[in-house]
Amino acid sequence: MKSLGVIVSVDGDVSEVGMYSMSNDPSYLWDGELLIAPKVGAFLTINQNDIKIIATVISEKIIDQQNTVKSEQFDNRYSPNSINRIIFLKTQGVIEKDNFELTSRYVPMVGNEVTITTSKELRIIYEIEDDEPTISIGKSVRENEQIYLPINKFFASHIGIFGNTGSGKSNTLHKLYLELFTSKYKEQIFKKSKFFVIDFNGEYTQENQFGVDNSYRTIFNIDTSNINDRIPIAKEYLFNPDILAILFDARPATQIPFLRSAMRKYKKISPVKDFSNMEVGLLKSLLLNFKSIEFRALEEWVEIANSIGIRSNFLEQLGNINDFGNFRIFSDNYNILVNGKLTEQGNNILKQINENLEACFNRLSEISKLKIFLQFQKVYITAWKSTNVEFLNPLFKRIEVSLNSLEPIIELISDDRIDDEYNSLNIINLVNSNQEIKRVIPMMISKMIYDRQKKIYSREGRVRTCHLIIDEAHNILNSEYRNTGDSWQDYRLSVFEEIIKEGRKFGFYLTLATQRPADISPTIISQLHNFFIHRIVNDNDLHMLSNTMPTLDRNSFKAISSLGQGEAIITGNAMKVPALIKVDKEEKIRPNSDDLILTKLWTASDLPF
Repeated sequence: MKSLGVIVSVDGDVSEVGMYSMSNDPSYLWDGELLIAPKVGAFLTINQNDIKIIATVISEKIIDQQNTVKSEQFDNRYSPNSINRIIFLKTQGVIEKDNFELTSRYVPMVGNEVTITTSKELRIIYEIEDDEPTISIGKSVRENEQIYLPINKFFASHIGIFGNTGSGKSNTLHKLYLELFTSKYKEQIFKKSKFFVIDFNGEYTQENQFGVDNSYRTIFNIDTSNINDRIPIAKEYLFNPDILAILFDARPATQIPFLRSAMRKYKKISPVKDFSNMEVGLLKSLLLNFKSIEFRALEEWVEIANSIGIRSNFLEQLGNINDFGNFRIFSDNYNILVNGKLTEQGNNILKQINENLEACFNRLSEISKLKIFLQFQKVYITAWKSTNVEFLNPLFKRIEVSLNSLEPIIELISDDRIDDEYNSLNIINLVNSNQEIKRVIPMMISKMIYDRQKKIYSREGRVRTCHLIIDEAHNILNSEYRNTGDSWQDYRLSVFEEIIKEGRKFGFYLTLATQRPADISPTIISQLHNFFIHRIVNDNDLHMLSNTMPTLDRNSFKAISSLGQGEAIITGNAMKVPALIKVDKEEKIRPNSDDLILTKLWTASDLPF
């Protein structure tokens, strides 16, 4: 490799290099290859016997040799043959010939010549062994060399992809997993790993997205205005009292204890017959203790029964009280309860109601069954005034809203079947969902698959991995509202903080893409291992990056706000030094996130209206 220049002075780990005239042009041919001239931030190699010192360009200046008196009339600074170019290099590390490893130790640089850093040297800089499995998503901006990313160090880690709107972060996310899914490991990847993409904007739902066909991919289009697909959710997970308490925003004093007690009973009545026997037994108890209960309890029992389709003359007439002190309840003019005792006719009527209740309850969906059961439990605990009904009424309004929202879009599956309901790559498209569903579904899925992965790992060991990819992650991980009374928000952040801290132990990995890293919990950001940073201009976001990324050097940090579209800085545990790359843009398979070109829209002839 021919020399570009020679070191003329050294000050600590910074050296001054006088460049030969051939390096003054922006690019030049070298051994038949077009090379980019060294620029600020680029790597150069200083050769010293068997040691190669890797350095980066930190600044440069020019000296006009033909205009030493700085005359404006004879200014020749734009003539290549007149310029002496001076660059300043900062040592990054040393490559020794014996082991070809990059180590950080200082070596004097006086009298050494400077050359272009080769592709092999770049692989050593980025800690990539010759036989290490890699993918490439683009070329370095400064050296125009292909940048290779080690598969094991990247995908067995938590990844953050940050950038303002239009900076190219969606393309980077897609390209990263596209290259993985189309690598030579594709078949084994889909046998031994599951991937879940939370897609808030519908960007990853097109044909062959991520280079994966429908045999390995399932798209769940969640549309709250037009019922479409349903998300499989483990019944055991949803019917957990802790999950329901968060879902219904239950208060700790009376509402959470009610839910815990009710769900303990619900899990014991798996046969439908047990349920009907229990609730008709409640009706019988209300009748026999007519004098000591709230009469409203009987009315509510009848309303619940009517709501699921039970019809009975007795239920219609229930509540008519005659003969003053001698309480009687009539059905078809026959006494069914006289002097506090159930008559034969009364027993027959209750038996009929029991059969009708069993049949009607059996036809309900799982979520409707839960809702009806909770309503009957409310009657049970309020009839004898043991609990003030006013404490539970607000809870039941929230139960109604939450379960009515969830029922059309989720399908409850038994825990042992849940794995069969998901494909290798699962894309949950929430673009047509309302805000309540966008708030709830990502949390439910994330917690469910994380708990499932922990179970499998504990039982079977390292047999599979699970990867959760969340685009526009600020939608659900915003830390601004923590500790402001939003228990669901606090719970979500706690769950994701647990995932980010503990998930790696169980083969569970998280990839987050966001426009606003400052909005996400600092605990989550600080636990990410590798980063793709596109253009960011907000001071709060830049401050967050500077505080949470020890691997981001000063020059790379200064470049963030001026990056072009598709340019990104890669840094983290998998990279010895930050790399500035231009991510390749896929022409056929790419996210539905391209900028709208207004002039094409305005001149199109096939307008839809």
